[in-house]
Amino acid sequence: MEQHIVSILSIQDVTHDVRAYRLEKPAGYHFVPGQATDVAIDKEGWRDEKRPFTLTGLNEYPYLEFTIKSYPDHHGVTNELYKLKAGDQLILHDVWGAIAYKSPGCFIAGGAGITPFIAILRQLHKDKTIGQNQLFFSNKTAGDIIYHEELDSILRQNVHYVLTKENNPSYLTGPIDKTFLQREVKDFSRPFYVCGPDQMVKDLTRILGELGARPDSVVFEK
Repeated sequence: MEQHIVSILSIQDVTHDVRAYRLEKPAGYHFVPGQATDVAIDKEGWRDEKRPFTLTGLNEYPYLEFTIKSYPDHHGVTNELYKLKAGDQLILHDVWGAIAYKSPGCFIAGGAGITPFIAILRQLHKDKTIGQNQLFFSNKTAGDIIYHEELDSILRQNVHYVLTKENNPSYLTGPIDKTFLQREVKDFSRPFYVCGPDQMVKDLTRILGELGARPDSVVFEK
């Protein structure tokens, strides 16, 4: 397996527990928007602790970018990443991933599950082909929404934020379940792109099938 040791160029806060890490880009490193790679921290005791993270920048950028949520109570890799600073090093591996854009459709994301969609949406926006793609993005509170302003700018009226732990008249509320989809989605013949917690993906894949989506039109990380 190919691996690259790269330095962190910068770290930026995105939300209260999400940061964007910009890294050196190895020569010839290429990925398709939506793909991920395994990442490890290049220091004693952490080099074998690989975790998958999605690349959220674009290929044309002179750096690589990851947008990563930290879980301090887990005392794992994301918590250790949160302690790093510019100049520290990470170990990257080959790219992989099954979430790839097919054609205009409906994106459904839960929390940090938005990350595979960020590069896809950025690329579509750059290419002026965002069209009528829709995004339903579920979070606990408004403060948890990753890249809120950028998603507003890219998708405008076609981004719909859903809150599960906060009542706010500016947002939809409740779980993204069968009743929600029947109410909010008008066309189940288009592709659906789904990413979030495992149970959410499993439930939505079943529900979308029940509502008429073709199995080959529901794209999720396998």
